[in-house]
Amino acid sequence: MPSLLAACVVRGLRPDSGSNGVTAIDKGAVAGSVHVGRLGLRADVQANRKHHGGPEKAVYAYSQEDAEFWEGELGRSLPPGWFGENLRVQGLDATAAQVGERWRIGDRVVLEATMPRTPCMTFARWVGPPHASGWVRRFAAAGRLGAYFRVVHTGDVTAGDPIEVVPAAPGAPTMLEVFQRKG
Repeated sequence: MPSLLAACVVRGLRPDSGSNGVTAIDKGAVAGSVHVGRLGLRADVQANRKHHGGPEKAVYAYSQEDAEFWEGELGRSLPPGWFGENLRVQGLDATAAQVGERWRIGDRVVLEATMPRTPCMTFARWVGPPHASGWVRRFAAAGRLGAYFRVVHTGDVTAGDPIEVVPAAPGAPTMLEVFQRKG
């Protein structure tokens, strides 16, 4: 059964040369449980709410299997939170989630898939040399984007919680399909 590998929140704002001046992409796994509210995980921050955060992008999920792909590509360990994700999941392809699909996590939390991540220059700067150059294009081309979710039911989540997928309406596009249509 798919499960939550880690719940992640910001470890600290970092200086960034983008228009905001800081980024909250540096996230790390929480020990124990964390509350998921309407706007995301308690103690998390989105430094740029125009592009990250808000009700439709309250939670970002990324798959362990995709993280392992990138570990091989980049030649380094990429622990939970490295992609700026709030949830690192295993046994579940977040990019294959369909718009409207729901994930029941643990006893109470229900999330609904809304849109894919669109890689940006902040992410490229986070990746750093020598991979930053061309990173946005490379990440997009690999099609391992992850998914944003709105919070339908609040509650607490803990690493190890099972994830039950409630399918979207027939014919709903996947995160990858939505991303490819934009491009």
